Amino acid sequence: MAQPLSHPARIGVFDSGFGGLTVLQALLRYIPSAEFLYLGDTARLPYGAKSRKTIARYAVSAAEFLLDQGSQYLVIACNTASALALDDIRAAAPVPVLGVVETGANAAKAHSHSGDVMVIATAATVESHAYSAACAERGLHAIEKACPLLVPLVEEGWIDHPVTSEVLRIYFSELLAQAREAALHPDTLLLGCTHYPLLRSQIEAALPESIHVIDSAEVTAAQVAAAVHLPAAVAAPPPPRFFATDSPEKFRRLGSRFLGQPIHHVELIDLESSTRA
Repeated sequence: MAQPLSHPARIGVFDSGFGGLTVLQALLRYIPSAEFLYLGDTARLPYGAKSRKTIARYAVSAAEFLLDQGSQYLVIACNTASALALDDIRAAAPVPVLGVVETGANAAKAHSHSGDVMVIATAATVESHAYSAACAERGLHAIEKACPLLVPLVEEGWIDHPVTSEVLRIYFSELLAQAREAALHPDTLLLGCTHYPLLRSQIEAALPESIHVIDSAEVTAAQVAAAVHLPAAVAAPPPPRFFATDSPEKFRRLGSRFLGQPIHHVELIDLESSTRA
């Protein structure tokens, strides 16, 4: 059932860094009448190297900041936080919360005919087995593979570089061999990291045409749009506001690449001092 929101609706989007801006980019297309707040916890990334307890503490403090800014709906555009801290965030937030792991698994269920799914993600997300568990809950078999080189390649801007194409070829060769050894017939690949949508065309070129690629950013935006009900817009919403916990200039530079449009202003905040007592 759609969650009614007042207009202008204010939706908070959270990630540990820049990757969640691919989710925001899709949200801006799907829900153009909403107002968006984006928080990148750049001072404390990468979350994947932290304990589950620490990740939960960081993610909850980020969620509380977005709630204090008036967010009526939260999108956790961070795979690590979605995998390890979603229950903690939901317990702390009096508004609906949606994470990218569950949206990706929902989309995989809708698209897969064989019931066998491949997932590529960061090492921390794979080690959590969150996608495997979410897929199993939906009657799917998932093979997960960590692809640690892809995030730094994307952040370096090597989207169309031959090195990136070769890395993808090697990763998928290994992943498809793993599927054959398990006697599985995957027809769906789930991008389990919000950096990976920037590589979608290269990923599709490296795979057999029979394998459907699910973009976690796109399906998350679509499911948020389906989950909220907005009255007709009476005026254009204000532009998105961007918050970072470190290096606003770096956020502007890298973030513009992920968002696909210039980011002109980033507000520097301190989550440690703004955490609720």
